[in-house]
Amino acid sequence: MSVYVDALRPCVPNPRWNWDRMCHLTADTLDELHTFAIRLGLKRDWLHPHPFMPHYDLTANKRAKAVRLGAVEIDRREAGRRVHAARQARRAQGAAPCAT
Repeated sequence: MSVYVDALRPCVPNPRWNWDRMCHLTADTLDELHTFAIRLGLKRDWLHPHPFMPHYDLTANKRAKAVRLGAVEIDRREAGRRVHAARQARRAQGAAPCAT
């Protein structure tokens, strides 16, 4: 089981997000994702319950802290492969995409 961060990418600041770069924090399991998010000081209601890639958005500082705490750095291509694999696995099991 692992926790992952993808590469920082530009984004447009808005009233809910004041930063100009962000990345995603994902994990092999939802429990592991929530547990790691707590260690980073994230609130559970900040979870984006994407059907095949539940994630938290991270600032550059939070990403750096996540890496220090053991998150594995992945590129966007690897993140895409993980989403595809999760989608295929859940479909094969007949399971619902994501339960928060």
